[in-house]
Amino acid sequence: MPDTTVPSAPPRGRRYVIRGGTVLSMNPAAGDFETADVLVEGKSIVAIGPELDTGDAEVIDARGRIVVPGFVDTHHHLFETALRSFLPDALLFNDGSGTPSADPSYFEYVLQKFSPVYRPQDVYINSLFGGLSQLDAGVTTVLDVSQIHHSPEHTDAAIQALVDTGRRSAFGYFEGDGRAGAAYPDDAYRVRNEWFSSDDQLVTMVMGGEMYLGDDVPTRSWTIARALDLPIAAHVIGSSGGSSLFDTLVRGEGGAKKVRLGPDVLLIHMTGMSDFAWKAVRDAGAKVSLAVPVEMVMRHGTPPLLKMQELGMEPSLSSDVETTMTADPFTLMRSAMTVQRMLVNQAVLDQAGNQPATPPLLGTRDVLRFATVNGADHLSLGHRTGSLTVGKEADIVLLNATALNVVPVNNAPGAVVSLMDRTNVETVIVAGKIRKWKGQLLDADLDRLGHELEESRDYLFQAAGVRRNLLG
Repeated sequence: MPDTTVPSAPPRGRRYVIRGGTVLSMNPAAGDFETADVLVEGKSIVAIGPELDTGDAEVIDARGRIVVPGFVDTHHHLFETALRSFLPDALLFNDGSGTPSADPSYFEYVLQKFSPVYRPQDVYINSLFGGLSQLDAGVTTVLDVSQIHHSPEHTDAAIQALVDTGRRSAFGYFEGDGRAGAAYPDDAYRVRNEWFSSDDQLVTMVMGGEMYLGDDVPTRSWTIARALDLPIAAHVIGSSGGSSLFDTLVRGEGGAKKVRLGPDVLLIHMTGMSDFAWKAVRDAGAKVSLAVPVEMVMRHGTPPLLKMQELGMEPSLSSDVETTMTADPFTLMRSAMTVQRMLVNQAVLDQAGNQPATPPLLGTRDVLRFATVNGADHLSLGHRTGSLTVGKEADIVLLNATALNVVPVNNAPGAVVSLMDRTNVETVIVAGKIRKWKGQLLDADLDRLGHELEESRDYLFQAAGVRRNLLG
């Protein structure tokens, strides 16, 4: 039955125990528990197990809750939050196919019309509000693919928003529109020195290294990234010549001689890539982020889940753009599982009794791993987050398993992935600090911020000369 207990206040100290929940640690060495406790001191997990003796630690009652690591989104364009649902039916770009959804398209409207009119204050409120929304949904870590660096002032606004959101973030320093005064990629030296002099902080830095920008820019951005010891991220999409371009770069041909794959590289989408490219990515130890709902809706190509299985690889999951699709982790997990199972199931049906080898069907625990452990590893944060492990920082989500859409629970990973949504996210903890408590996001004036976001939206549509069609 639903829990009707009046919510108590969150712990006031920095030592507390999450008591009596079903714990999915996502760490095989730590194990899972039907009923267990998680002890937090400061920002770290110090013990996990049944009936811990925790002395005078304050208690969070987790009975009827499923306790999981915070979710990780490895690719989200936070600056676009004011454009939510603007392009629900759109394609990535107008490919000349005559498809009605090709106009308006994401590329032509968001990148060519809206992006150039963003002011630093628009970057700030969009990134802050989008970050708080994801925090409310249990996403404790994000890679903000921030393609809005028209000036150093835009850059600083994007970083300040991530800091003020108060969750774990990897700031993705990508390109802007190339106007006079734009400083990408060379401003990375200043950004690294002023904002990220230490790697031991809640917000870290990733270098954007888009390969479609021509030969010189990716060569410089990847070289700078390695000089500054930064991970690298880049979109790789096979349509419109992207596959042949990537093959050229992987071979070291053309002008981009310094674009060298390695375990410090995260590639986003990887749809429509050649077998040669895939083998090069695997052999180099590079990582792949899949934005499955957006890839299916916006004609990026079939999400390459089967290809990754064939090569012994696993993806992380990402939301991409809220212009077209929601950014909650439950949608990402369900989409990945269902499309993979659809492809494999249809292949089995088509074999009509002949049973050649097919990839194993993904299960709920697999996609839960993609959304937690893999995401942290792909952002070079696996030593700090991604699983409930003694010594790691306490990025923890309590999911209400007594709610109408879940009770009774018979399989905890199944309940999380197959049944839950953002309304089940009851308590969210980042580095030991409680950010959402009993369904209430803390330390955020959402009414005021919502009005500021609407004001930004109104300005952006007016400045871009685009009419807002509320009724579609």
